[in-house]
Amino acid sequence: MKSLLLAAGFAAAAGFAVAEPVKYDLDASHSQVVFSYNHLGYSTTYGMFSGFAGEIMFDQENPAASSVNVSMPLSSMITGWDARFGHFMSPDFFNAAGDEMVTFASTGIEVTGENTAKITGDLTLNGMTKPVVLDAKLNQASKHPMAGKDWAGFDATTTVVRSEFGLGKFAPFVSDEVQLMISIEASKAE
Repeated sequence: MKSLLLAAGFAAAAGFAVAEPVKYDLDASHSQVVFSYNHLGYSTTYGMFSGFAGEIMFDQENPAASSVNVSMPLSSMITGWDARFGHFMSPDFFNAAGDEMVTFASTGIEVTGENTAKITGDLTLNGMTKPVVLDAKLNQASKHPMAGKDWAGFDATTTVVRSEFGLGKFAPFVSDEVQLMISIEASKAE
């Protein structure tokens, strides 16, 4: 009887143990933000940000307690056409030298399924900060087969209204809504 009570006590104590979020650093070589918008009804135009920095405080047992912070220089934008990049940096859009930062900082996470969540956060773009909601999915969290340490991968999508960030030139002919597809990998910090 004494061993049964002791075992029950250990089980109860284990049940009350509180997991802490663990810091993960973004893997810049495997993290991208792809954006797309409709161009005059003729085509869908794509661009990308890659090689950016950030961290995730990831609580696998209680994902709602997690958080994410990322930043990328505007100059890391890839448009596939130098003249388009130059136009984006012109007074028509960002009026920027390119060293300005685009940032996202989560403010809350609502778990919606076994591996899905809505991540609310503040997106700062063109010097303006607005709330956005990412529809996110945990792809995998496990030991990386080559790096030999804990790794996690996530995908997310959202739609941003560019005119809300002072980037409304040519709307609505060039769509005001810009779709974002995000895919990131992150490794447990040393």
